[in-house]
Formats: sequence, C-alpha cells, structure tokens
Amino acid sequence: MNYKNIFITAVVGMSLTGCGLYDKYEQKTEVPASTFGSVLSGTATEGGTSLAQMSWREFFTDPVLQQLIDQVLANNTDLNSARIAIEKSEASLKMAKMAYLPSLYFSPQGTVAKFDDSPWSKTYNLPLQIQMDVDVFGSITNKKRAAKAVLLQAQVREEAIRANLISTTAQQYYMLQVLDRQLEILTMTDSLWNASLETQKSLWENGKSYSTAVNQMESSYLNVKTQIVDTRRNIRATENAICRLLASTPQHIDRQKIGTSALNQRPADTGQRMFDTQFLKIGVPATMLELRPDIRLANHAMEEAFYNTQAARAAFYPSITLTGTLGWTNSAGSMVVDPGKLLLSAVGQLTQPLFARGKLKANLKISQLTEEDLQKKYVQTVIDAGNQVNEALADCQASREKHSYYHRQVQVLYDAYTGTHELMDNGKASYLEVLTAQESLLNAQLSEAMNMYKGAQAVIALYIALGGGTK
Repeated sequence: MNYKNIFITAVVGMSLTGCGLYDKYEQKTEVPASTFGSVLSGTATEGGTSLAQMSWREFFTDPVLQQLIDQVLANNTDLNSARIAIEKSEASLKMAKMAYLPSLYFSPQGTVAKFDDSPWSKTYNLPLQIQMDVDVFGSITNKKRAAKAVLLQAQVREEAIRANLISTTAQQYYMLQVLDRQLEILTMTDSLWNASLETQKSLWENGKSYSTAVNQMESSYLNVKTQIVDTRRNIRATENAICRLLASTPQHIDRQKIGTSALNQRPADTGQRMFDTQFLKIGVPATMLELRPDIRLANHAMEEAFYNTQAARAAFYPSITLTGTLGWTNSAGSMVVDPGKLLLSAVGQLTQPLFARGKLKANLKISQLTEEDLQKKYVQTVIDAGNQVNEALADCQASREKHSYYHRQVQVLYDAYTGTHELMDNGKASYLEVLTAQESLLNAQLSEAMNMYKGAQAVIALYIALGGGTK
C-alpha cells in the first residue's frame, strides 16, 4: 500500500469516527409526570385553552392599565438592556456563520536596500492572501449552533423580563386601586366616627356619659386619622414604584376604580374575574408549561452545552487550513525584475493535536459536566414551574371562597353598627359596644378590599406561571 492510500484510509477512518459530531440537539431529559400536584386534579390538568396563549391585551382589558403597560415596555431600562443583548447575540451568530467563508488580507510591502557601492534596489509585494478553515469534523458547525442557542436564550430572557414587567405593573396598578378603595373606606369611616364622637361629647356634657367614653371614642377616631395618612403614603410609594418601572420621575399614575374592568374579556354578568369559577377551570395541560420563558431558557442552555461538548470533541481531530496568495511583485527570489511579475501560491495545512498538556481532555470533561448539570437544573425548573402553578391556583381558589364570606360579613357588621349606634343614642347600649361594632366593620371592609387585590394577584400569578405575558 503506497502513502497515498494510507493517507486516504486515515482520512476516511477519522471521518467515520467523527461523524457523530454533526448530530443535532434533541431534548430528551425526562421530567416528573405529576408536574402540577394533586390540587389541580379534575380542573386545570384537563385539556383546553391555556391562559398562556392569551396576549396580555386580551387578559388585561382595562384601557388605562393597557396604556400604562405599553409605556413600561417602551421605556423600561432592563427591557431595553435585554433588547441590546439580543442584538449582540445576533452579531455573534452572524460572525459564527461567516466562519465558513475564507478570510482575505491585503498586505502590501515595500523595501529599499543598498549593499556597498551597488545602486539602491527597490522591491515591492502587493499580495492578496486568502485563508480558509475546512470544517471536516464539525468544529465550525457546532460553534455556529451554540451561538444560535445563545441567541435563543437572549430572546427568551427578553420575553421573561417582558412578562415580569407586565405582571409587576399590573399588580402595582391593582394595589393602587385597592389603596384608593381603602382610602375611600377610611374617609367615610372618619366622617361617621366624627359624628359618633360629637354625639358622645354631647352625652357627656349633659351628664349622660363619662369622660372615659369620650376619650376612648376620640382615640379610635384618631387611629382612623393615622390610617388615612399611612394609606396616602402607601399610594405615593406605589406610584413611585411604577415610575421606576417607567424609568421616569415621580408623578401621579392614572387608574380606574377597583372592579371597573374585569381582568380579561368575559360576559359582564360573571362579576369579578378573580372569583369566576368558570374562569378558574380553564384547562391547563402540562405541556403548556413549555411556554414558560424559564423552561425554554433552560432548554436552550442545554442545547448550547450540547454543541459546546461537540466542539470540544472536534478539537481532538485534525484541522485543515487552506492558504493562498495572489498578487504582484518585482522580487523573484534574490532577483529584482522590472516590471513586476504575477505571484501565485497555494498551501494546504493539516494540524493534528498530539499533546496539548491536558487542555483538550479538560475542556471536554468540563463541557460534559456542564451539560449534566444543566440537565438536572432543567428538571428542577420544571418542578418549580409546576409548584408555582399549584400555588397560584390554590390562592385563586382561597380568594374566591373568602370573597362571599367577607361580603356577607361586611353586611352583617354594618347592620350591627347602625343598630348599636341607635341603641346608644337611646341609652340602651354602652359606648364600648359601639366602639367594638365600629372597629369590626372597618376591619371587615378593609379585609374585603385586600382580598380583592389578593384575588387579582393570584390570577395574574397563574397567568404568568403558565407562561403568559410573552406576547
């Protein structure tokens, strides 16, 4: 067998052993079957339309909130940084794709020399050099695919930031609505308790009550005053938090009254969306978790690690480089000719790593361990996602159940308050009974308003947990 046949046999053998280096990534990591747990049994794990498939404009129908979210998405600094990161990744991918093409260099050179008494000699070279790496064992291909996976991760990160901003903005908006409602309740209570205080003072002045009754009544009245101040301060803090999302200076945030708009389009007779039983039974098939940005991000991270491992394997195989020079020169070896002549040369180079001080093996081992680590993290990400869905739906159910109880509690406590106040006016009830009735009614009203917010917050959390808000 001559050297030519030996060379061909070696190249074919290496090609056969390295053919797996061109394999494409496939997600094969297994995840637990009962992703959502038992809470969703019979409701959210059935087939149907996922909330995540709804755009945020369909989910949030309040026009004022829609406008606010638009402003946040246009101005938020973190989201703009994510967009810039996507552009950087696109540039890196473009560079990786261009690696298939030859490199061109133009390096003109001129020399002036003189030896002893001989005349000056002037030489010049005007070469155009071409260099090209031949992707025999998939090194360039795997690096290009890894760069694409990095781009996909950047795009998913942008979607994740977008969804988080939409969720945060909506929750802050509903918090403003609840605080407005609480301020309204406290203001009405302030007026009512002031009237009670004046009545108690009149009774004391007429000798029908004690000064202690006036003092305790006034103490409760002043407590409401401090709650009004705290609520107004909380409103300002919430508005400032939204302004930070907007990347703007502190300003008033427009909003509608709570309960004016449902969370998304439904018949008007369904009432508050967060307490709509039919809404909470919309199907949530487990496969819909794939819409979540964090799960897709974890998947693309595994994809990048897979191609990095392939590239690390390819580093053990020879690299082939083709180099050529085409130009014009008047230097032909040791002889200078005038005019110049055409210069043409071509070189093929094969480099086989033999000993790289353990660098190639270490890189491969690190890549393999990174791939294994990301596979385990992917499983944990899916488990965490299912847990978030479970928690969000449980919160939805709890808020819905408490809504009717709070509503009834406010009704009966209001009747108790008015009845007790009438009895006190007629001398048949003590001021302590009136104070107790007043404070119980106020606490129930504030709790009912806060439960409205928790219900909205839970439905928004469920929407985001299923991968909503990315479109």
